[in-house]
Amino acid sequence: MSIRRAAVLGAGSWGTVFAKLLADAGTPEVTVWARRAELAEAIRERHVNPDYLPGMWLPEAITATGDAGEAIDGADLVVLAVPSQTLRDNLGAWAGTIGADATLVSLMKGIELGTLKRMSEVIVDTAGVEPERIAVVTGPNLALEIAAEQPAATVVACTDIRRAELVQRAISTRYLRPYTNDDVIGCELGGAVKNAIALAYGMASALGFGDNTRATLITRGLAETTRLGGALGANLMTFAGLAGLGDLVATCSSPLSRNRTFGEHLGRGETLEQAQAATRQTAEGVKSCLSIRDLAHSVGVEMPITEQVELVCHEGVDPLKALAALMSRETKPERPGVPSTSELQ
Repeated sequence: MSIRRAAVLGAGSWGTVFAKLLADAGTPEVTVWARRAELAEAIRERHVNPDYLPGMWLPEAITATGDAGEAIDGADLVVLAVPSQTLRDNLGAWAGTIGADATLVSLMKGIELGTLKRMSEVIVDTAGVEPERIAVVTGPNLALEIAAEQPAATVVACTDIRRAELVQRAISTRYLRPYTNDDVIGCELGGAVKNAIALAYGMASALGFGDNTRATLITRGLAETTRLGGALGANLMTFAGLAGLGDLVATCSSPLSRNRTFGEHLGRGETLEQAQAATRQTAEGVKSCLSIRDLAHSVGVEMPITEQVELVCHEGVDPLKALAALMSRETKPERPGVPSTSELQ
């Protein structure tokens, strides 16, 4: 079984690069939906995306349209590549045109505000499809590096291993190596929480702190993610892999990361509005830190880094004060379940 026709809904950097992956891996027809007619025309007529991937040529198999229904019509694979907080509204308008057995692929990394649902859960709600029809692609996948065909790996998570393998084959190229995973919960949480941690990493970098501080943020950020995943039924080993540690390291350490870059602006004392104006692209962690915090509270999990990021982003707390608050927390064992001296007395 193979993919004959794919629709990629979203013409941002990752959506466009994913369309390139599909074409390079042999999908005969790949149609990108772009919100703006002029961007759809550039992709369709000139095979370029000047707004997000200037200088990159797109394969001939890729076309584009401003009509989502046209893009979806007859597609075996429907790829969702819109900002996470817009998914419900967008998909609500598109759901009726999706084929009865089409596989839906989520490229989004976030937790929905209000409902506190992962993106695959929003897809189930909105499109009325079975969870096993949804695959999640996640990992250390910085779009510009993959566009340049630098070697990378990713994870395709789906509870239906047959569909996971279908997507795996559809994006396997000489420069991207996909692995399958059946832990959708863990893979989605890893992708969402790392954005909040990367904001903290960016702030620390802008404040001039060195490798000890940054390594601490990555390691304790991974601990937060793992605690939340354990409370929500994820496989804890997922967080040691590409969807956990791999994605976290790439997003924190790379200057190509939107969330790290946004955090750097905040660390330099800019307001949320100033940072948004400077970066001009969606940093998912800015909104998701709110929903991740609330999700953690709902299951009784402590996520101190995420909470301090939310205070900086949305309540105007100075990044240095946020760091001081983290450093002044009560000391405790590194591994949960190891008793302290006071607990033994």
